[in-house]
This record gives sequence, structure tokens and C-alpha cells, in this order.
Amino acid sequence: MTKRLRTIARKTILTLAGVAAFAGALELEARPVMAEELAKNLFGAEKLPAATEPQSFGFYSKGCFTGGVAIPLDGDTWTVMRPSRNRRWGHPAMIALLEKFSRDAEADGWPGLLLGDISQPRGGPMLTGHASHQIGLDADIWLTPKPRRDLTIAERENKSATLMVDPKTHRVYDRLWTAQHTQLLKRAASYPEVERILVNPGIKKKLCDTVTGDRGWLRKIRPFWGHDYHFHVRIGCQPGSHGCKEQAATAAGDGCDKSLAWWFTEEPWRPNKNPDAPKARDIMTMANLPKECRLVLQAPGPVSAEAATYYGNGRPPVAVAASPEPAPAPSGTIGEAPLTPVTANAFAPTPKIGIPLPRPRPGN
Repeated sequence: MTKRLRTIARKTILTLAGVAAFAGALELEARPVMAEELAKNLFGAEKLPAATEPQSFGFYSKGCFTGGVAIPLDGDTWTVMRPSRNRRWGHPAMIALLEKFSRDAEADGWPGLLLGDISQPRGGPMLTGHASHQIGLDADIWLTPKPRRDLTIAERENKSATLMVDPKTHRVYDRLWTAQHTQLLKRAASYPEVERILVNPGIKKKLCDTVTGDRGWLRKIRPFWGHDYHFHVRIGCQPGSHGCKEQAATAAGDGCDKSLAWWFTEEPWRPNKNPDAPKARDIMTMANLPKECRLVLQAPGPVSAEAATYYGNGRPPVAVAASPEPAPAPSGTIGEAPLTPVTANAFAPTPKIGIPLPRPRPGN
């Protein structure tokens, strides 16, 4: 090869390398635009549950679920608040527990439950609010009793719950706390399936200072930021949910120890050092969730919300697929159960009709 040909070849190689580098830069620049959609947008858009057998996948703050059922908007012993949020869905075991809890609480003297967020129809990260409530096993209940009269839709959407804790002292307002509040929490903790009840540290301290006799149930009452308008009930992974990740067991004892005293030091209330850091739900994509959650989004839904609404009698419904001849379901299985719809009775559609959000650590 002559010197001239070698020079031309060298220039050609350099030019091609430059083109390749430029193309690579364009690809890198384009990748954020083509990034996978946020999981909260996908799950937040689902209006109805996945009409398959009930299963929870993943952890309370990173997962989804199938076979969800809704608690009715009204019951003799409960009322759903913030119904427009469409968060009255849960694993059938969770919904059945709430219905039973409401009846037991009324028998104890509580006028009835005001129910806040449970889960979205198929769980997953929420558009706003909670980090947990993703696998159908969490529920928020107001510390405000149900009024004797029926609430209008506007009142359900706008009525404020009662703030029970002084944000300056982190102590319960004694003028507001009653023996009925204590009994309500004791009743909630009495169910074997309930593993945790999250409350404001001030409420935990109030219980520690006043409960006499049997104090074993206090072990389930766990202090956490926020939860000064409501308490958060969490049940354990249910039979059949092989993809559900258990939470760690609560510590031994009643929790009225140094771990509670920490909440009444300055450290827990110092502003977050990185308040602008994005929350997990705001950056979570489907790649961050269990693989089954993709199939959960693709699963057929019921004919209506009414077809997947629980009306007691100990037999939660399992929703029927949306049409007599539904489109072929995605191939594969969810957990160990086939991804196929199951049947139940369907009724007339229900109107679209969801507890104040817990405040996180200051500065976040």
C-alpha cells in the first residue's frame, strides 16, 4: 500500500470512529426519553382489580397483588372516606378483617369506623402519599369516630380528621383522648393476623402510661412519624401468597422502653438532611418490582367494581372477568397460580366514589 493510500485509510477510520462516537452520544441522550414509565403511573391508572386468585407479591413498600376486593362505600359500622381516591381495595383477608373489626368495635362502644386508604385496585406504588399499602395488606383508620348520620360525598372528600397529638410536645391532647380510643386500638391488636399497628409516638406513650392489666397487646403498637390523625393496621402475608415477603417480627416486650424514649429526644425531629431527595415511589419503575407485577397489570379485570365488592358473611367475592369471552390472557403464571380469570356473581355497576396522608419525617 502506498503512503497516500495509507493516509486515506487512516482518515477514513478516524471519520468512521467519529461518526460512531456521535451516534453513541445521541443514543445516550435519547435514553432518558425512552426510559420505562413510572410504576406509580401504571398502577394508579388501574380502576379495577386483577380478576385472578388472591395473591400478594413482594413487600409492603415494593409490590402488588391480585384478586383484590373492595369494601362497600357504606356499612352499618363503617364509612369510606376520600372515595375519589379509589383506594378501598385490598386482599380479601384484609377487607374481611375490616368488616369484622368495625362490628366488634361498635360492640365495644365505638360509634363506627371511618376508613381511609387501603390499597389501589392492583396495589403497587401510589401516585401520592404512602410508601407502603402496595400489596393489599395495609389499611388506615381514622381516630375520629363515625358520625351518627350518613355523610354526604362532599363531606367524605373534605371533612378533616381530628389531630390527636400536639406537634410541639409530641404528646396526646388529654382533652381529646378517651378510654374508647384505647379500647379501639386494643381491639385492633387482638386479631392474630394483625402484626403491626402504626401510631404516632405520642399515642404509644399515652398507652404505655395508662394501660393496666394485660399489656401484651402493646407489643403490636409501633411508633412512627405522622399517624396523629389515624392509625395504620398491617396484617401478615396470607396463605397462597408464596411471593409475599414477610416483615421482621416485632421486638419482645411491650415497647415502652428506650426505643420509645428515643422518640422524645431531639434526634427524630431534626429536619431531613436531604429533603429534596426523590421518594422511592417517584422513581420506581416496573423493573424495581417483582416480575409478577407486569402480569398483574395485564390480567383481566372484573365486569364492574360491584362484582368485586365484599358484602360480609365471611365470603369475599372473587371477581369475574370483564366479558363472557375475554381476550386471551397473557401467557404464564402469577406466582404458582395460572393467570386465568375466576368466576363470581356480578351486579350493577357501582358509582365511582378514598384519611389524611400521614406526615413524614420533618423536612421530607
